[in-house]
Order: sequence, then C-alpha cells, then structure tokens
Amino acid sequence: MSNTSLIIEERSRDIGNFFVGRLLPFVEKRAVGPFVFIDHMGPSIIGENGKYIDVDQHPHIGLCTLTYLFEGEMEHRDSTGAEMIIQPGSVNLMVAGRGVTHTERTPQNLRNGKPHKMHGYQIWIALPKEFEEIEPSFHHIPKDELPSWNENGIEFKLVTGEIKVNETTYKSPTPTFSKSFMIDVFSEAENKLNLSGKLFGEIGIVVVKGAIIENKGLENEHKIEQGQMMIAKMRDFCELGIEASTQLLIFGGEPLEKRYMYWNFVSSSMERIEIAKKDWADRKFPKVPNDDTYIHLPN
Repeated sequence: MSNTSLIIEERSRDIGNFFVGRLLPFVEKRAVGPFVFIDHMGPSIIGENGKYIDVDQHPHIGLCTLTYLFEGEMEHRDSTGAEMIIQPGSVNLMVAGRGVTHTERTPQNLRNGKPHKMHGYQIWIALPKEFEEIEPSFHHIPKDELPSWNENGIEFKLVTGEIKVNETTYKSPTPTFSKSFMIDVFSEAENKLNLSGKLFGEIGIVVVKGAIIENKGLENEHKIEQGQMMIAKMRDFCELGIEASTQLLIFGGEPLEKRYMYWNFVSSSMERIEIAKKDWADRKFPKVPNDDTYIHLPN
C-alpha cells in the first residue's frame, strides 16, 4: 500500500441473476466526498440460459442513484412515473429524496435468447442535509450532452459536476446537490495523467480497464489495475502513469457529515432510517406504476 493512497479491491456480491463487484463502502473508507456506494456491474454476458437482470421493486431515501454504462442496456422504472432505457455513455440519475421505489431490468428488446454484454457502474451520491427530504425526481442525460475534451492525447468526459481545466470551465448537465465530480477518462496510448490543481476534496480513481502507475520509475512505484480503486490520501497528488488502452472513472468532492447506511437507505439520522424501514415493511412507500413486486427488508 502506498503512503499517499489507499487501494481497494472489488468484492463480489450476488444480486440475483447477476454478480457485481463492490468498491464502496469499504471498512477503511465509508465514502469519498459525497459518494457512498459504487457497484461495478460486469463485464458479464446476459441472456445465457434465459437469465436476465431483474431487480424488483425496492426503496431509497436520502441519496441520488447514478447509472453509467459502457456496454448493454438497462430499463429503469420508478414511482415518479419515469421509464427509461439507459444506453452506453448516457446517464440516469434518480433523486430519492424523501422516498422513492424503482426497478432495474433487462429491456424487452434484449430478452430474445441472444447473449449480450453488460458492463457499467451504479453509484450512490448522498444528499446534503438540506436536500435529504426533497421531492423525488428522475433525470436522463444523453451521452452527446456531456462535456468532453482532449488533453495531451487523453480523452475526458464530465459525467457530473463542474471542474476548471486550464482556463476553461466544464459543467455537466447532470443535476448535483453538493460540490462533487465524476470524470470518464480514456487513453489509447501509454501516457501520463497530471491531476495537480484540477480537482478538489477527496479523490477516488476506479480502474475500469488497463492500469495506472503511482510514483512511476521510483522505488515506491505501485500499479493499480482493472477492478481496483485508488483513494488519494492527499488532496493534490501529482502525476500518474497510464498504460495503453486504460479507462478510468475519477470521482469525489467535498465530504459530507457522517452518513448512516442500512440496505438502500442513506441518512444523516439513524432515526430517519428506522422510520424508512418501518414504512417499507408496512408498504407505505410510493409504488412503481403497474408493478406489484416487492423485495423484503434484509434480516
């Protein structure tokens, strides 16, 4: 482990017909900025033996769920009445606020017996106290509306937040409620990534594919590979080596006060989570239209 960073390995989790790699929360690091949960979906083959993604109706409070895909499609339906099939490069953001329910499924057009690839991330971003009880909402941002730029041969796409690069300020249309960011980074060739002075708050780097090298050429050189996440211990670390064909998700921001988590609930108050648990058990949450499925509270 580096003196300037914490390296986290994905831990496998079974969510029915699909395995995910969990990166956050982690015993040594519960959040990075307002980001409190990251699941890596795939890369997997869906549709073999008639098995598809079917995550039944379940609740959330106090957070935003952000879905970002590289391959495949996912159908989102929620209790606000929103229905959307997300495709690679676009963003689905559901603002849970005071309480929402939703489902996530393989779309009907892909339930044809032909296997297809599925790869992406689902991310939870905790809401600041003043927004924890806002009205639930849903937002879809097509991929061509996300700001993108090239710097020294490295391609950047701003998924959420606002950052300043040199003299240019980039702002994503994805709604945000706290000072935070997430950037999709890709380098086709071996390269160097200089983040000094460009980011703020706590910083995490997920290696989607390829590898990055911290302190390249030095005695304490360290490689972070696909399926790993690096969390910087210093706000302003300098340069990272990037191997060819590497893709990263860089995310973070200013941390919030302590957050409690139980199942799909996130709150600054444990009492609020207890209320949400009882409301879900008593079937008091709003329902996804025309859906009677129900996932029980975990033991």
